[in-house]
Amino acid sequence: MGQARVADSAIYSTFGDDADLTVILEIFVDELPERASKMESYFQGADWEGLRQAAHQLKGAAGSYGFQPITDSAARLETSIVENDSRADIQAALEQLADLCRRARVRAANDNTK
Repeated sequence: MGQARVADSAIYSTFGDDADLTVILEIFVDELPERASKMESYFQGADWEGLRQAAHQLKGAAGSYGFQPITDSAARLETSIVENDSRADIQAALEQLADLCRRARVRAANDNTK
């Protein structure tokens, strides 16, 4: 996916315009791709409890940082694991969540880097 496409499809924190939160939002956003990779590793290793815990933690954190789409997606992944959905269903939920994590940015206003 090219850089312009990522910027066009980015998701932003609802708190992105709050100057007091910018630094912690940037830290959270910078860590999201690593969190996604870690969850993908849990999936590859069939570590369902590790994956569930990671999804649960991300669900709460993302909401606190103003990323409701990530919260909703993490909740779907967690539910899919808890309900023993098929591996394919869990993978689909994980792929959606990982995509959102990689598209997260702090703010939209002329800033495509965070």
